[in-house]
Amino acid sequence: MNLLEKSPYIAIEGPIGAGKTSLAKRMAAHLNAELLLENANDNPFMTRFYQDPKRYALATQLFFLFQRSGQVNDLQQNDLFHNATVADFLLDKDTLFAELNLDDDEFRLYQTIYKELQPQAPVPDLVIYLQAKPSVLLSRIHKRGIAYENSISTHYLERLTDSYTRYFHRYEAAPLLIVNCEHFNFVDNDEHLALLMKQIAAMRSPREFLNQAV
Repeated sequence: MNLLEKSPYIAIEGPIGAGKTSLAKRMAAHLNAELLLENANDNPFMTRFYQDPKRYALATQLFFLFQRSGQVNDLQQNDLFHNATVADFLLDKDTLFAELNLDDDEFRLYQTIYKELQPQAPVPDLVIYLQAKPSVLLSRIHKRGIAYENSISTHYLERLTDSYTRYFHRYEAAPLLIVNCEHFNFVDNDEHLALLMKQIAAMRSPREFLNQAV
């Protein structure tokens, strides 16, 4: 059984700056798979959210919810999951950001809308969770130079990484590969990508770890 037969739908997750979109693109190209991207740049509220999170958190979150729900519906209608697919987001974790950024009343409203939409995302055959320290994430964010991300603080990244840690600590919906990506370069280093592919192909447990020593 090859990797695509074992895991035809792979979702890559992690906090901003972890490299999930870059890895999704590289894996999709390497595996000749369909690519499904979050398209954060299409969200018209992103710039305003980072400038004034309290005011624009709900609008930002709802845009992503409708966007991702639409993507999932399109996939189901077109039966694209008949082919191998690599995605850089996991719809089920949308509530992680909602709980982190919304106040209590907004979060209850978000939950109501989520239940009304009832987005039924297919369960991935594998989830790859990319981990890194907030300081590493911040360095990568500054390096890529996206203007609206310049205001992201270490404090926000600390809260975000903590939320991801808690979310995936209890995640059991699909096999999970937790990757400490601080010393990996999956885009430019073929050996690193090969090591990741080898780890995926060899997975036997529902939760495994991959770490690269300095």
